[in-house]
Amino acid sequence: MRGRPKSAIDLYIIAKAKELRTEFGYSQAVLAVKLGVSDAFIGQIENPKNTSKYSSEQINKLAQIFNCSPRDFWPEKPLL
Repeated sequence: MRGRPKSAIDLYIIAKAKELRTEFGYSQAVLAVKLGVSDAFIGQIENPKNTSKYSSEQINKLAQIFNCSPRDFWPEKPLL
């Protein structure tokens, strides 16, 4: 594992994506196909100990998949 640990904002975005994935009934594998990544990548992102996280392009694609705005992945107020 290389890179910077996940920040509070990274964890917020990941939690929102996981919440929507669960609401839509998608497995990690199904979301991976829709997002164009490996299912292992989704598992790495959802693992808080792994440094993998969504890129801005992937957040935009997630918004398309879940029929929402990219803004829906961000908190209304800054995180401390």
